[in-house]
Amino acid sequence: MSEQHPDAFVRQQRQAHDRVNQYLLTSLDALPFADLPLAQAMKYGTLLGGKRLRPFLTYAVGEMLGVSLDSLDAPAAAVECIHAYSLIHDDLPAMDDDDLRRGQPTCHIKFGEGNAVLAGDALQTFAFQLLSSASMPNVSDKDRIAMIAELAYASGLAGMCGGQALDLDAEGKRVDLISLERIHQHKTGALIRAAIRLGAYAAGNKGHQALVSLDKYAESIGLAFQVQDDILDVIGDSTVTGKRQGADEQHEKSTYPSLLGLDAAQQKAKELYQDAITALESLQSQGYNTELLRALANFVIERKS
Repeated sequence: MSEQHPDAFVRQQRQAHDRVNQYLLTSLDALPFADLPLAQAMKYGTLLGGKRLRPFLTYAVGEMLGVSLDSLDAPAAAVECIHAYSLIHDDLPAMDDDDLRRGQPTCHIKFGEGNAVLAGDALQTFAFQLLSSASMPNVSDKDRIAMIAELAYASGLAGMCGGQALDLDAEGKRVDLISLERIHQHKTGALIRAAIRLGAYAAGNKGHQALVSLDKYAESIGLAFQVQDDILDVIGDSTVTGKRQGADEQHEKSTYPSLLGLDAAQQKAKELYQDAITALESLQSQGYNTELLRALANFVIERKS
């Protein structure tokens, strides 16, 4: 199968980006208390730029398995709400204490710490409101419940929050490579895997049968994403990344470049990319078009922001 042309991938990425943004905007505007700073903080934290990688994965996997976009909007938006809440809370003074996110003031800088905390809380619950009640044509109640359980697991102690706690505990300490991977498999990888699984669950039995290969793919790109993040913290351009260069070093965090060296970290990203491509081969052999997921894996390790 031929590789997808980069322009085609960028176009599809933009379409998914714009689609989920419009769905999020419409859904958030329909909530009560629209005039409160809290509602404004929720919209700001959710729609303040971003690549929309996780919604893109939900759309890409669902479409590969034959699911209509109308059935994928709610899960794609839900996973982005969880991601947005995590970033709002990560930036708080009690966590990473960042004043810049995607080149703009962080949520607590613009709306105050109290509203930022509440915005994260409300976005988390809004994600589950979408999964439980938003329209998903042709998705069974059983699979809707599976989505809710998956996102809850990936967001909590066993997933993202647990990874964040491990990351906080590791600050100022020299952790080994196994411990670092454990942190990122939970902090970053769990939500990426959930985004992929939400797209698969929307396809019913067909999606359940693809989970083994999709989980391997998710594990590889989830870790690759974090490796590339660590690399960009060293060599990235702040005007492009929208974050302060060297923030990890400032917070005394162990990273792949600090443990392996920059060259070895870049080689690690390439190896994870190849692992992701290998995981897709069984799906390709079953007749599924995996070009979009292949292109996404390449984007993860080639991105500059």
